[in-house]
Amino acid sequence: RYVGIMATGINVIDLAAARSQSITVTNVPNYSSDSVSQFAFALLLNITNGVARHDEAVKAGKWAKSPDFTFQLTPQIELGSMTLGIFGLGAIGMRVAAIGRAFGMRVLAHSRRVQSGEHRGVEHVDFDTLLRESDVLTLHAPLTGETAGRFDKDAFRKMKAGSILINTARGGLVNEADLADALNSGHLY
Repeated sequence: RYVGIMATGINVIDLAAARSQSITVTNVPNYSSDSVSQFAFALLLNITNGVARHDEAVKAGKWAKSPDFTFQLTPQIELGSMTLGIFGLGAIGMRVAAIGRAFGMRVLAHSRRVQSGEHRGVEHVDFDTLLRESDVLTLHAPLTGETAGRFDKDAFRKMKAGSILINTARGGLVNEADLADALNSGHLY
């Protein structure tokens, strides 16, 4: 009469069926807030600093063969000049916001739950503003009927050319075919 999910997401359970049978469903909230937010920035830093590409090049001896000490394969993108958008401002989204602020980023968020005074340094905006103004957009929302496929061709068209999308939430938030088109066309980084 009880289902306990040993993770944060409960979208793998038919909640309506569980409710109709009086089955309690729980998850383990907040166990991964630090690790997921850290991973989101690991992905972002790999993109903006080319960490993996530079590591491979150094190991292949390319820096040693470089004519000068300032070896770099890609331009380094500084986060402090960027706007970070967060879709879903729960525990993970709040950790991402704190890290973004520490890097000097402007932080925008769109979330179903907004409590006044709770989110210092975060500008709460509507969905279209989030898409339009974010240089980097991170997804940290649950997969629900309201959020499923929310990031589709219409959403991607509203995003800045070259903007970065990082989804460490649920794959179903994004329409994969539309994302592939946005990536292959070069509209998204």
